[in-house]
Amino acid sequence: MNQLEVQIMGQSYLLTCPQDSELRLRDAVTRVDAAMCHIRDLGKIKARDRIAVLAALNLTFELLEPQYPQVIAVEPEQEPAPPPVAEETATPNFRLESLLQRLDTALGKHSPPR
Repeated sequence: MNQLEVQIMGQSYLLTCPQDSELRLRDAVTRVDAAMCHIRDLGKIKARDRIAVLAALNLTFELLEPQYPQVIAVEPEQEPAPPPVAEETATPNFRLESLLQRLDTALGKHSPPR
């Protein structure tokens, strides 16, 4: 096992990975860092843990997107989800904003004040 020191959103982490997985881990760190910094830079969310959760959801959403081509229905008491957007017109910012909006809607009154 190798140990790597990496930076995610300006904070150092010491990670352990199998010997032949260093490049994959560095790629994952780069993606997580970019996703978290992007959310932070939007300026709407300040809490590091909330940024991490949103980044994880955004990255997972992107990974699962090919498996779920249709928008998942929301509970009846919630507002309907925005209509799906063609992949070629869905910018990362639009997808992130859409995901943030759906997350806020899903959390509703249970979400802590920002």
